Amino acid sequence: MPESIFEADHLPAFTPHSPPTALLMLEDGSLFYGRGFGAERTAVGEVCFNTSMTGYQEIITDPSYAGQLITFTFPHIGNTGANEYDVETDQPFALGMIVRNEVTSPSNWRTESDLQSWLTAHNLPGIAGIDTRALTRYIRDNGAPKGVLSHCGDGQFDLESLKRMVESWPGLNGTDLAGKVSTKNSYGWDSGAFELSANSFLAADAHTARHKVIAVDYGCKQNILRCLTAAGCDVEVVPATTSAAEILARRPDGIFLANGPGDPAATAAYAKKEITQLLTKNIPIFGICIGHQLLALAFGGTTMKMSKGHRGANHPVRELNTGRIEITSQNHGFMVVEDSLPDEVEISHVSLFDGSVEGLRHKNKPVFCVQYHPESSPGPHDSRYLFDRFAAMMDAHKAAG
Repeated sequence: MPESIFEADHLPAFTPHSPPTALLMLEDGSLFYGRGFGAERTAVGEVCFNTSMTGYQEIITDPSYAGQLITFTFPHIGNTGANEYDVETDQPFALGMIVRNEVTSPSNWRTESDLQSWLTAHNLPGIAGIDTRALTRYIRDNGAPKGVLSHCGDGQFDLESLKRMVESWPGLNGTDLAGKVSTKNSYGWDSGAFELSANSFLAADAHTARHKVIAVDYGCKQNILRCLTAAGCDVEVVPATTSAAEILARRPDGIFLANGPGDPAATAAYAKKEITQLLTKNIPIFGICIGHQLLALAFGGTTMKMSKGHRGANHPVRELNTGRIEITSQNHGFMVVEDSLPDEVEISHVSLFDGSVEGLRHKNKPVFCVQYHPESSPGPHDSRYLFDRFAAMMDAHKAAG
């Protein structure tokens, strides 16, 4: 094992009073020792960081984090515990948690379980007590590395075996994960917005819904479906591999292309053809995250892997048509290549962090998409208007006959 910069002159802030029970190894051999929590197991994936100050349970259960180990830059994790409502899917898809401080005991009236127990129940490992600032700077400067997180109560780690695990993991580039996290069967969605006073979700009312929407699940977050319902949509969710013919047979008023993990170019191997066929029908289409990227590929554009990606709830985005600035929630490691887009597609939103493409609009079709997450779970609600924009687009399409 080569000497790590974190083993030599730049030791992490954590100095154990007893042998460490967890470690994080990066692909260059860098080691972070800390205290383990959650399940005692080993997980290998891409190491990224998220700057959100709230919503750790929603983040862990976001399917877009499949294949990733999440570093939380906010130090106080666990203080609101865990419950059955603050999730984006029925099971977590992230591989593990990396935090600075030890997970605290919960203090919140909605708590049903402490985070430690919740992670253990879902077989997820965590490591606490490491210098997450140093790790975040490493990722910022060098890109998101492959890594392995191992929680072992007896503190006995086989470093050579862990190194081989990292070296053999293929990475996210060229990997289709959407098909793995997608639902296997179609289903109707029956939940609306969260009502805090009742500590529950409002029931969807199919009788008052104005539009029939088919949502293609590439790893869809539940709060997106709730936002569509709140905008007047009767939503049916279908698997990522559903054909255009099957979607059109349901006679939708609009089509939603959901978020999801992995390399969009790999998912496009089966999705691009179907989306291209849907575009010929001039039905309103709205895409988020990988749905945005897949639309760009169907338009004839290309995508590429980002160095460190965008993950957090404080990302400023400008809508070019209005000049409006939105603070957005983001989670993506791939982006649309601006120069690859055809003339009939215009950029609608850009990142104020790095100028990357954050939204697209087709000039001749009722089709638009954004890279970020307007359902904001967690995050600010600046972009919720996009769901109403989609509903208005379907209203106009119906009125035009």
